[in-house]
Amino acid sequence: MAGVTDLPFRLLCRRLGVGMVTGEMTSSVASLRNTLKSKQRGVHLSEPTPRSIQIVGWDPDAMADAARYNVDQGASMIDINMGCPAKKVFKRLAGSALMGDEVLVGKILEKVVTAVDVPVTLKTRTGIDLEHKNGVRIAKIAELSGIQCLAVHGRTRACMYKGSVEYKTVREVKEAVSIPVIVNGDLDSASAIKEALNYTKADGVMIGRGAYGAPWFPGQIANFLKDGTQPKMPSFAVQREIVLEHLQDIYSFYGSFQGVRIARKHIKWYTQNFTDSGVFREKVNKMEYPDAQWKAVDAFYLNLNNLCRAAVS
Repeated sequence: MAGVTDLPFRLLCRRLGVGMVTGEMTSSVASLRNTLKSKQRGVHLSEPTPRSIQIVGWDPDAMADAARYNVDQGASMIDINMGCPAKKVFKRLAGSALMGDEVLVGKILEKVVTAVDVPVTLKTRTGIDLEHKNGVRIAKIAELSGIQCLAVHGRTRACMYKGSVEYKTVREVKEAVSIPVIVNGDLDSASAIKEALNYTKADGVMIGRGAYGAPWFPGQIANFLKDGTQPKMPSFAVQREIVLEHLQDIYSFYGSFQGVRIARKHIKWYTQNFTDSGVFREKVNKMEYPDAQWKAVDAFYLNLNNLCRAAVS
């Protein structure tokens, strides 16, 4: 979720009722801490607690140092990424690649847990590939190392995000450890989430891509799990308010030049399911200034709302 769950998106999801959010994946390499990207992805004291920061790397000492650094900056939880399947992460033997070296996994987890006095959590996959599913062994190592919560995506690294997610391994992980286990992967509807929880007996759900263009969805699922309220698509008027608020926060956080470009992918996700929206996005993607982009999105939703009213009347 790097490049998606930035501060504007996290704050928006919190306002819309989500239980908890985790920051973008940040490098454990100390020399990168003062880069603009690292500063934008790091701890922000304006964010409510708990502030969970996710770190990625391959060196136990560097990971421990990164954990200490982020706690000193205000993080109240450290999440370790051993689930990212991206090639640029995998080729550095970080992210999901670490699952191929269980000894190294143990060293990293022990170093990080002992380095900080805040909860440390872990995100994994089911294994490197279909022939090497070691998610259960990794979970046991995590528990012995002092990890306090484990999130498992129901695919191997080789699967990336293709094919059907499998929850059998997640269920086996849940049965093998006593720490809380969070199920993740293809949780994009209330029915899918209910089925995954019933099957795995997991303690909670982690929503990733299901929140693309739908920052209201995680909060709706929180209500669904609490009292059974079924999620429903917000009205066009409500969507307009949410989207425009999100865009304004993006511009404020990143500045005009960077903000208008980052906003483009969110606009795509917000509008891609509407008929003939491709022409609109093509126009928006050529806009260079926030004011023009914001007004175009405003007009897009006002038009949807007017069409909806006309259809009802």
